[in-house]
Amino acid sequence: MKTELQYLVYVTLLTALLWIPYVLDRCVVRGIPDTVGYPSEPKPQSPWAQRLMAAHRNAVENLIVFAALVLAAQAAGVSTNITAFAAILYFWSRVVHVLAYTAKLPWVRTLAFTGGFVAQILIAKELLLR
Repeated sequence: MKTELQYLVYVTLLTALLWIPYVLDRCVVRGIPDTVGYPSEPKPQSPWAQRLMAAHRNAVENLIVFAALVLAAQAAGVSTNITAFAAILYFWSRVVHVLAYTAKLPWVRTLAFTGGFVAQILIAKELLLR
């Protein structure tokens, strides 16, 4: 498997697993019945869990762009050192982004988000210049 596809799988798994910690927090804060039910006035989740939920939404939104670029590159037969580097950069940027968002580290979060964006642009550049 090419590096770009391998890291697409890693990013997808990361994104797929992000709900677990904040749902566990929901169980602790609200209890099992309210977690699996539809409480009319649910207790708010812990602040870190609220931030993780926002980071998860952001990860889903950006996964769409990253996946489209990686799959387009694969379909076009474009796999370079730059696209491989960009896929690795994207994955680690997203890991740092989730951790920084959850831990409330604004500058780190922004730099990590920017790293992911740069990775997307690098793949798009390789596609458009071929």
